[in-house]
Amino acid sequence: MEEISLYGYQEEVVQPALQGRNIIIWLPTGGGKTRAAVYVAKRHLESRPGAKVAVLVNKVHLVDQHYSKEFQPFLGERYKIASISGDCDQKDFFGPVLQNNDVIICTAQILENSLRSIEEDKHVELTDFTLLIIDECHHTNKENVYNKIMQRYVQAKPRGGLPQVLGLTASLGTGGAKTFQGAKKHVLQICANLDASAIVSPKENSGELQRNVPKPVKKYDIVNERPEDPFGDHLKSMMSEMHDYAAVKTFGRNFGSQEYEADVVQLEKQASVDGNRMLAQCALHLRQYNDALLINDTVRMADAFRVLEEFYSAETERRIGLDDTDRFLFNLFQENKARLQTLAALTQYENPKLEQLQKTMLEHFGGQNKSRGILFSKTRKGQRQTIQQFREGSLNLLISTSVAEEGLDIPECNLVVRYGLLTNEIAMQQASGRARAGDSVYSVVARAGGQEVRRERTNEYLEELSSKAIAEVQSMDQLNFQQQVEELQGQSVIALRLAELQLRERRSRCPASSVRLLCRLCFTPVAHGNDIQLIDGVHYVNINPNFEVYYKAGEKVELERTFEDWEPGRVISCADCGRDWGMEMIYKEVTLPNLAIKNFVLESPDGRKPVEKWKNVPFCIEEFKYTDYVLKKFPDLL
Repeated sequence: MEEISLYGYQEEVVQPALQGRNIIIWLPTGGGKTRAAVYVAKRHLESRPGAKVAVLVNKVHLVDQHYSKEFQPFLGERYKIASISGDCDQKDFFGPVLQNNDVIICTAQILENSLRSIEEDKHVELTDFTLLIIDECHHTNKENVYNKIMQRYVQAKPRGGLPQVLGLTASLGTGGAKTFQGAKKHVLQICANLDASAIVSPKENSGELQRNVPKPVKKYDIVNERPEDPFGDHLKSMMSEMHDYAAVKTFGRNFGSQEYEADVVQLEKQASVDGNRMLAQCALHLRQYNDALLINDTVRMADAFRVLEEFYSAETERRIGLDDTDRFLFNLFQENKARLQTLAALTQYENPKLEQLQKTMLEHFGGQNKSRGILFSKTRKGQRQTIQQFREGSLNLLISTSVAEEGLDIPECNLVVRYGLLTNEIAMQQASGRARAGDSVYSVVARAGGQEVRRERTNEYLEELSSKAIAEVQSMDQLNFQQQVEELQGQSVIALRLAELQLRERRSRCPASSVRLLCRLCFTPVAHGNDIQLIDGVHYVNINPNFEVYYKAGEKVELERTFEDWEPGRVISCADCGRDWGMEMIYKEVTLPNLAIKNFVLESPDGRKPVEKWKNVPFCIEEFKYTDYVLKKFPDLL
């Protein structure tokens, strides 16, 4: 078993935890938060006979990373350690697994499911643990699963017997606040949610931390706006035709912006409530064109054209019947397709940001130097194997979304580039923390006066605001701090109980049988609320055998992960209009339609309403009973 060696700044921040206090460790990305947590876990196991440690993460890939790179190498020789995620059968036997192991590493959702379960082998209590380590603990807020677990914790405080809590984070953020007092309240709220008595960061050893985790040089690689953009202008003219056809007057024509996307999303929701298929369909297409404009501003014109072409190709294959609105929208694209393709091929109007990106990359990767870099962008193609190759050094450039910003163990880089991203201050700070090799550079490639520059500047202000708020909280008198935390906890408990009461009242007003699910595109009634049941707290399936007449099945769904008790089947879509509804899931050899509620409109005695998440439906959903379902469907088995 490897010995755990800590830097002085790590030894400093773990001291309150070694005394048994609930704390948040605040160290920058690359500062060794997880290693510090392993040390706390080791000392905890040594000092408490029968100790049980839970390590909670918010992403599946972090389960194996924490197990194989941190906890198993340093604790595995002396203690039993188990890792549990959704693709292993141990999640269904959490209780026995906990009894037979000293440390459990799992996604927070797995623990929440087990806390909620009534099955003896699966159910556990928070009091079964003695130490709870919460990775990326800044997520412990609002509806996040971390907060659901900690809400149970806070409500159970009067009964006692709860585990010690250790939160780990590189940035607490401001929670959307733009003022110092708002940021301070957010920081205190996170402390209250985690029942933390302090936020701990190095004071005496801050210099050592700065030497070991140097900050990169930040630079803005700014390019001027395109002098001309005939491809984008042509897309905008087509969008104006759609506006005129649908008589859209509720918002402006700020095409190619996130504000416009939000307006179009709201337009589609209202059209769904009103049963206005013409407006709903136009909103769907306008959003695709807006996406194309955003892509045109990020990468090549050809990429934007291809996205639109693939959308209309897929829509043509899916659609069974066309109405006047469909014909107008499809004909509009077909009539302009050749012109768009011609404009997309005019290289003199290409995106200048791409040229600047190439220049930035060549400055670091040209010649014989051994640079390693990460390019953060909106989308990427890659898998775990790619990240592993980057770790090993066979690849020296990783193109990634936010997966590498948070938590993932990636080697030191001397170049981090943010390209075409609009994220918050936490993501910015974590991305910057990836550039921690000597003489490293953090580059923002953006258009002059564009949204990315404005957001990045705002994030710099918010990062500073968050740091000031944390410093203020750290300097508070302990009694005053504790009083404010307890006040916030009391408010949270009351708010939670009130929300639960309101949810029960809302659901009691609408029996599941009185609610109909309508296709969100053609508004055909296809199911009732009592047709829906819940599997493993995640999958909402339709158990009515007559439902199959309303949908058609397409291609087999391929997922990167595998699961112990189910596998994906085929894509399913509306038999009338082709709207995607979800996919089949083959659960213990039984095929069930697994539905995404965002693809439907609910019709109840109170009227029509689109719902984005199943938790917001106005009726109760029963747990799926496998045996009852099988015996009802196959009575000959009796």
